[in-house]
Amino acid sequence: MLATSLRVARSAPLRLRVRPPSSSSPCLARTYATSGVASGRSLGTLATLSLAAGVSLSAYTLGALYPPSLISLLYPRPAPPPPPDASSPESIAYTAQKEQELQSLPALEAHRKREDRDDWYEVRPHAALPEELRANKLTSGALRGPGKLALLPLARVKRDESEAVIFMHLGRGLCGHDGIIHGGLLATLLDEALGRNAIVNLPSKVGVTATLSIRYRAPTRADQFVVIRTALTSQSGRKALVKGTVEALDGTVLVEADAVFVQPRYARLLNTDAVRKSMGEPPSVSGRGAAEPVPVPVLIAEGEGKVK
Repeated sequence: MLATSLRVARSAPLRLRVRPPSSSSPCLARTYATSGVASGRSLGTLATLSLAAGVSLSAYTLGALYPPSLISLLYPRPAPPPPPDASSPESIAYTAQKEQELQSLPALEAHRKREDRDDWYEVRPHAALPEELRANKLTSGALRGPGKLALLPLARVKRDESEAVIFMHLGRGLCGHDGIIHGGLLATLLDEALGRNAIVNLPSKVGVTATLSIRYRAPTRADQFVVIRTALTSQSGRKALVKGTVEALDGTVLVEADAVFVQPRYARLLNTDAVRKSMGEPPSVSGRGAAEPVPVPVLIAEGEGKVK
């Protein structure tokens, strides 16, 4: 009997009944909970990405309109090259606009209204030189024109020749690093400005650079007006010591320099007429005050000279 039961049990098919889980099943609840968390995380991630995209777009827009100082130094805005023809109508219009801006500078207007204004005279170096002489000079020849040195410098000079304040514009075509004026050009401008201050104090009004020491304090941005200040430190015999700075209009010191100029022994054999015209001679007593604006066609030439 037992054997028969075992045979029947072995031959009978095995049937399993699986009950579907109820809605209250813990497993299903955990599945629903996991799905809800994943969905919430997806929405949170999407919101975060949207917010980041919005902030980035806003920052880009603000940066493009008002670039931070460091970013604009490293990545300056593109600028067109200087016009090839300095005598074109566009170039003349550009030069005339810069001359108007120069004459309207608050720093220049304030200097013209100083209490001691009668102790100063105003001159435009190189203005009296013929074009054939300016053409072979560096700052009034090779570097002349819109986008470079578009204007003649405007110098306010103490009548005792002890100091000078020079206003000039530096264009985008004078850069080393894009957007930053080449340091060698700044050294050249200081050499000429310091040279003027020194040479007018030498006996024969002729001098050459003996030493020039430059200290760069901050990058000088292109396409801006700058102020070059020079002062006579001492003068003895054939030697004059001078110092000076290049400054932004807000007073930031960009470059410092000091130099020694000497009068060569053969100075009396030279024609000093070109030197005086290059530096700019002081006007007569009746000509005190602001110098007459230079005619626009002449403004294409620029620079401030010193004959070595």
